[in-house]
Amino acid sequence: MKVAAIQMVSSTSLASNLERAAVLLAEAAAWGAELVVLPEYFCLLGRRDTDKLQIQEAYGSGPIQDFLAGSARQLGMWIVGGTLPLTVGDGGRVRNSSLVFDPTGACVARYDKIHLFRFDNGQERFDESRVLEPGTEPVLFELAARDGQRWRIGMSVCYDLRFPELYRGYAAQGADLLLVPSAFTHTTGQAHWELLLRTRAVENLAYVLAPAQGGLHENGRRTWGHSQLVDPWGVVLAEQAEGEAVVRGTLDAARLAACRAQLPALQHRVL
Repeated sequence: MKVAAIQMVSSTSLASNLERAAVLLAEAAAWGAELVVLPEYFCLLGRRDTDKLQIQEAYGSGPIQDFLAGSARQLGMWIVGGTLPLTVGDGGRVRNSSLVFDPTGACVARYDKIHLFRFDNGQERFDESRVLEPGTEPVLFELAARDGQRWRIGMSVCYDLRFPELYRGYAAQGADLLLVPSAFTHTTGQAHWELLLRTRAVENLAYVLAPAQGGLHENGRRTWGHSQLVDPWGVVLAEQAEGEAVVRGTLDAARLAACRAQLPALQHRVL
């Protein structure tokens, strides 16, 4: 199955970001991708944390969700909408949510980011809990490819990558592919991004598809990029360092089965 990770350098303009996402999604569709995943915060990287609140949507209704549903339907492919802010409670905080749309435009899965990023090295300070409410449930969905192969797909977002128990749970449920839409900082990405992605692939004998924000943004923030597709043996099959890109690759069910047969580590778990 052909898959693509969309790398973006999202701005502070929702309209502009949707326009750029549309171009990149169309490029992926023209190549023949069946599953395309956008990065975290694809719709907005604001100047302040609270800018997310200004574009929040109720689940099931809103311009961002309409864009994703319409794109999936028009292009005839599965789209995972990176993340967008969905309303909870009185709207004072939001969920950072990743939505899955099938080729008919129906939303078939929703994952709310469980682990909220906090980082302070003296120069950079981030605390997502200021405006985000954490999710509570892992989410796995199933996709039937055009060739009839069925893929079980585990969902996660960015900072979740540092918590291996989430992915181990997916592996225990038979996950073949792990999604990690992200907006890693340049500092943490340079140190840990590829190391963590390849580790999650190897320890769970699964493909990992990780679209990212990558570059210097309008708000002054610099993200690491290096969107990747990693195979179950930890081999990086495709990568883009910085800038907008469609990172393309193919999932091979025979390769997945061979890796698991040669090294049946998932069957050797004790703890």
